[in-house]
Amino acid sequence: MEDGAATKEAPVAGAGETWSDAEGYASEKSGREVEYFGWVYHLGVNSIGHEYCHLRYLVLKGTYVAMYKREPSNHRGIKPIRKGVVNHTLMVEELGRHNFSNGEFYVLRFYNRLDQTKKGEIACGSAGEARKWIEAFEQAKQQAEYNLLRGSSRHKLSIDNELNLEGHRPRVRRYAKDLRKKLIKIGKGPEMLIRRSSGLGSHLRRETYIEADVEDVIETHKWRCVRTVNGIRIFEDVTNLKGARGLLLKSVGVIEANADTIFEVVLSLDRHKRYEWDMLTGDLELVGSVDGHYDVVYGTYEPTQLNWWRSKKDFVFSRQWFRGQDESYTILQFPAVDKKRPRRSGYQRTKINPSTWEIRRLNTSDSSTAKCQVTLMLEVPAKSWGIWRRNQYSNFDRTIPYALLCQVAGLKEYFGANPALTSYSPSTIVDSPISDASNAHTEFKDSEVDEEFFDAIASNDSLEDEDSDDEIEQPKAGNMKLKNVSWAILALKRSKAGLERSELDANSPSIIIDPSQFHGSMRQGKGETDTNCWSSPSGQGFMIRGKNYLKDYSKIIGGDPLLKLIGVDWFRADNNIDKVALHPKSFIQSEAGKRLPFILIINLEIPSKPNYSLVLYYAAEKPINKESLLGRFLDGTNMFRDSRFKLIPRIVEGYWMVKRAVGSKACLLGKAVTCKYLRQDNFLEIDVDIGSSSVARSIISLVLGYITSIVVDLAILIEAKEEEELPEYILGTVRLNRVRVESAVPFWDES
Repeated sequence: MEDGAATKEAPVAGAGETWSDAEGYASEKSGREVEYFGWVYHLGVNSIGHEYCHLRYLVLKGTYVAMYKREPSNHRGIKPIRKGVVNHTLMVEELGRHNFSNGEFYVLRFYNRLDQTKKGEIACGSAGEARKWIEAFEQAKQQAEYNLLRGSSRHKLSIDNELNLEGHRPRVRRYAKDLRKKLIKIGKGPEMLIRRSSGLGSHLRRETYIEADVEDVIETHKWRCVRTVNGIRIFEDVTNLKGARGLLLKSVGVIEANADTIFEVVLSLDRHKRYEWDMLTGDLELVGSVDGHYDVVYGTYEPTQLNWWRSKKDFVFSRQWFRGQDESYTILQFPAVDKKRPRRSGYQRTKINPSTWEIRRLNTSDSSTAKCQVTLMLEVPAKSWGIWRRNQYSNFDRTIPYALLCQVAGLKEYFGANPALTSYSPSTIVDSPISDASNAHTEFKDSEVDEEFFDAIASNDSLEDEDSDDEIEQPKAGNMKLKNVSWAILALKRSKAGLERSELDANSPSIIIDPSQFHGSMRQGKGETDTNCWSSPSGQGFMIRGKNYLKDYSKIIGGDPLLKLIGVDWFRADNNIDKVALHPKSFIQSEAGKRLPFILIINLEIPSKPNYSLVLYYAAEKPINKESLLGRFLDGTNMFRDSRFKLIPRIVEGYWMVKRAVGSKACLLGKAVTCKYLRQDNFLEIDVDIGSSSVARSIISLVLGYITSIVVDLAILIEAKEEEELPEYILGTVRLNRVRVESAVPFWDES
């Protein structure tokens, strides 16, 4: 959580410190205690079927969580109305912005990936608060994973089995009385929660799986600066100057504010605030919300600066937004048609240019100053841009695209004139050697917690309850760089044989994989112009961690994949498709499939009506070396797999808005969506439930709308985190060339 969470550590490590995988484990060993606390809204349905939205004080200490009606530090002896533990199977899903009686709130859903029927929701007053609580529960989950791996003398746990929800829950160990603690409060309290203050910040660094500002794919655009406005640069995409109907422009600026704050200001419909920075779309009204990540707005404009307009204008456009694992925000804006808002009398209906906002935090040496790079990208007709360029941009200053591009400059001036927006942090460090709040939670230390967190948070509020009174140093993004690329490519080629020796069993003979023995429902392409097909490209379109990544954070161009793509299935079914490899009709069960040393099956479950599954089959020419990173991944625990299974998407060809939605950063799938693993015989199947994340569902729905015109590359990796695991290598790739949705075949059980 952000605006309202707190963290407690002992000894105090400093405001800029956070848990990486290694740091979290080390801090637990050294006796540090981390505590988050703050006000949230608890959402749900009570025992008589009524929805409720109750203001609650949430405390997260280590892996233990409690919910109170009042702030414990101000009411000694108060007992929690709920308490439980954070298990390593906990999943946190962002449901986006939702309207309640008090305004717009950001909703988080908690559930157990082993039993998704147990769910609970809380609402936060700002995007920053929601992000901070996500970080807090992620740290608690990491601690739970470490506790499970480490075991204890009192409760031995097998690292090969998931914990049973109904099983025994160990007592919380006592903490040493002389521990010093650090408290970080999320939010400013219930009054500010109700007012939805948007002043955000962070005293904690990002998780280790979040990379710095270097992209993970090769950029296809070439930008040229054509104008500067109040310190904001305006660029044109020179790769599409000829032969394209639409051309891309963008304005880029650095704003001294938190990314969460900028995001909320851009989305805000408060016209009094928008009048201070937005000269075009200041008068906006909400038409309707599709879900927490998508809405439709209506706006009007009376010409002032753009004085060549002869009439007043109105417009309708949709907005779709996402938050990435690198804490960046992307907002897509499309022209829309809505029957609820026909053209207003006296106004001329116009279309706002398709555009995107990208808000990305910049790491700086000064941790007290938050800075973000804000980019507004929009599409203009190529013919119009050609006229403006030939006329030395004389009329460009009076156009809608120019007014839109100037929004970045307006934002910069707005934040500069409102320092309170840039100084407020969603998390506040409370300097207290021993916190009164922590003393109120002594039941955690001495009593056995009866419920796991998702059980406790999802249980109904009773009517009686409502009436009663009871050490790896984090990299600096500025240092991350791509250097010695040509040398890196040569070194990667030279080390190809060595990579095979380390990841594959060097003592076993190679077998020849005959592709003609394996046939999926999607055919392999015969050339670049072929459609509705797949191919296996090289890894040269992707950036991966180099040999010296832990020292200089440099990345190199990827090489050829280790595993060979032998087939692709494109299925449709009424329900989710999983355990594909076990089906008798799967070629994994054929004699040819059983002779292969190893097969990796990636099953991307795509939510829709009907549901789809894209199943990728990768084969190895030799058995896997059990001591290698790949071997440890195959036979490791689910928590280890979740922390390492990485996918890099790359839109090679397609509508630019889809490219911005998909992004160019690697994604740890186990952190973003629910992944299930099936390890048997000579294969590992990974079932990726894309529908388990509302953000992923939203992106997929957009991609499916343009899929017949898209060429997309995917690279699959196991993330390297230790020096001996570097450089990274690409496990497998696939190129999907303009796939037709209707070409999906029924799954075998439904055919």
